Amino acid sequence: MRVLVTGSQGFIGKNLVVRLGELTGFEVLHFDRSDTVDAFPHLLAQADALVHLAGENRPGDIADFVSVNVGLTKAICAAIKSSERRIPFIFASSIQADNANAYGESKQSAEQVVKQLSMETNNPAVIYRLPNVFGKWCKPNYNSVVATFCHNIANDLPIQINDAAAQLRLVYVDDVVSGFIHMLNSMEDGVHQAAKVVPEYSITVGDLAEQIEAFRNSRSTLVSERVGAGLVRALYSTYMSYLKPAKFAYDLPRYSDERGVFVEMLKTTDSGQFSYFTVLPGSTRGDHYHHSKTEKFLVIKGSANFKFRHILSNEVFELDTTGETPRVVETVPGWTHNITNVGEDELIVMLWANEIFDSARADTIAAKI
Repeated sequence: MRVLVTGSQGFIGKNLVVRLGELTGFEVLHFDRSDTVDAFPHLLAQADALVHLAGENRPGDIADFVSVNVGLTKAICAAIKSSERRIPFIFASSIQADNANAYGESKQSAEQVVKQLSMETNNPAVIYRLPNVFGKWCKPNYNSVVATFCHNIANDLPIQINDAAAQLRLVYVDDVVSGFIHMLNSMEDGVHQAAKVVPEYSITVGDLAEQIEAFRNSRSTLVSERVGAGLVRALYSTYMSYLKPAKFAYDLPRYSDERGVFVEMLKTTDSGQFSYFTVLPGSTRGDHYHHSKTEKFLVIKGSANFKFRHILSNEVFELDTTGETPRVVETVPGWTHNITNVGEDELIVMLWANEIFDSARADTIAAKI
């Protein structure tokens, strides 16, 4: 399928073009600000489908709302009609189309042009009324508060909040692109008005700023936000995309003694923390037990001997493991334990604990094997 994308160099356009390029069975034709309307019929003649993203949302002259948003859409629809072909047509409108402002009225008028084309020719067309779209490659300090907050906070610049309680309706650009591609493969004749991207998220401006600031602060606290799903996942991905290369890496605290080093890497609010440590040959770490805390040890390099003793029955147990065989060793509440480097090289061990270490309530009681 050859897909003609207008506004191919815009925020949504870039994400759509890249994704289509990753999929088999698609070829992208580009139409952007460097092209003239006169070139459109030639491009359209090569296209099997059209995604119309081009438009003005913050022009220097308010008259450009009509000349671009309405005028370009009219030219596109006229070209489709003249081609006497049915070309599946996705039009990106806005939730502001019902608002009494110049931008909303121009989008409403453009929608009417698309509907008229479909009624007259039965050309398949889908109109998406998009809320605020966010994601990578969105221009900051322009028309997206998410882009502005992410860019500024990631680069230690101030942000401005006029109304912290203002509610935002948001969709993630990857979901927009997925919706468009699904629609390209399933469009039928007729107009599907106000098609929606799912999921749609809602958040206040104040909560948005607080969440993005928490992403930045996680490098110092080491406590990760819940970034694995939903809005927080999408916001985190967006925030990370605004980091400059100089901030791609950051240092961690390193604690060392005669036994080796210990480094905490990542903490979570409810799923524990990740660390690593080293043990020099002949040295031992541990000799303590926990009432509730549990741990998982994974030897990455070297040879280790683990010893355990039940603090009531005095039952003992020990096992050996090496970096040659990926094997997790778990500590169990009520069993004192230690780990000894029984090899000739430095021992390197990854460690997960099911809770963040709290020095005020340290569930770690010294007890020799």
